[in-house]
Amino acid sequence: MQARKIMILGTGHIGQTIAELLSSTGDYVVTVADQNETSLRTLSQLPLRTVALQASRFDELVSSLKSQDIVINALPYFLAAQTAQAAARAGCHYFDLTEDVHATREIQAIAQGAKQAFMPQCGLAPGFISIVAQHLASQFDDLHELHMRVGALPAFPTNSLKYNLTWSVDGLINEYCRPCEAIRDRQIVELLPLEGLEHFSLDGVEYEAFNTSGGLGTLCDSLAGRVKHLDYKSVRYPGHRHLMKILLEELQLQSDQDALKRMMRKAIPTTMQDVVLVFVTASGHKNGVFVQEVFARKIFADRDAHAPKSAIQITTAAGVCAVVDLFCSGALPQQGFLRQEQVSLPDFLANRFGQVYQQWRQIESIS
Repeated sequence: MQARKIMILGTGHIGQTIAELLSSTGDYVVTVADQNETSLRTLSQLPLRTVALQASRFDELVSSLKSQDIVINALPYFLAAQTAQAAARAGCHYFDLTEDVHATREIQAIAQGAKQAFMPQCGLAPGFISIVAQHLASQFDDLHELHMRVGALPAFPTNSLKYNLTWSVDGLINEYCRPCEAIRDRQIVELLPLEGLEHFSLDGVEYEAFNTSGGLGTLCDSLAGRVKHLDYKSVRYPGHRHLMKILLEELQLQSDQDALKRMMRKAIPTTMQDVVLVFVTASGHKNGVFVQEVFARKIFADRDAHAPKSAIQITTAAGVCAVVDLFCSGALPQQGFLRQEQVSLPDFLANRFGQVYQQWRQIESIS
């Protein structure tokens, strides 16, 4: 098979990890583009090409994509729709990591009638979590409830928020402020972010979970009419949500998100020592019996002294690399809008990149 030409846009932690994973296989000709030439130089030891490019310049982006088979967009969510439009103009396949509902709907419209494929939401949540949820849902004759819980958490929380920055601040605040899709009594509804607070323990650790935007991906549309109740919540340590509500609502920073982002970047340290928690429960009838199925994983950071990687880096990059790999092998449709739930969970977990989700700690108790 001829090596596919892939351009990765963005050299943040996730973009760099995607570049490392794909270029190491020898099966892809990888180009990484970013406006930050200093960041590009950090990739100089990898077998790939780098290009200084400002992705917000539409015509320049289209020109660069015309020589590529696939583009992976690892830029902030607010550039997703424009980048997808550039991919459509250039005639290359499009993949991204966005959690933004509005951007995904725009990409879905761009994909209508297209000769190439458009697959947004290819990370952890949305992304892998939707693949798991669809797999569990398919096992039921009558699906009653499907609950999806995901957290990217510091392994050693020390501040009052019990949180460290592990991924994009833009994406974090976006999911805390936008309406949240869900299904209630078989009707698609919108819920308020930060509401729906619940507590649970997993593997002996106490957590809270609450509504956040985007994690369901396109599952509301895919499972409409099949499930009575469907929702997604982000997992944090107890107390986090209360303080975020004070910041966003009482101090009115929801209307000044740029100020909040500056504050968080200045005052909350980043960490590479994190853990990703995936917890999906499904209940319904199988052969006339009411049963529950659970999928639970904890994926930890790679503490390699020379090249440490956070758990969110590992899981997000593995998510998009696995679906690109499956796409290139012909396991997915080759044109139009692709949903995460079209990916087979067994195929994903057997994939060379998806196997990181198999390297998990046994969870002993759930309550």
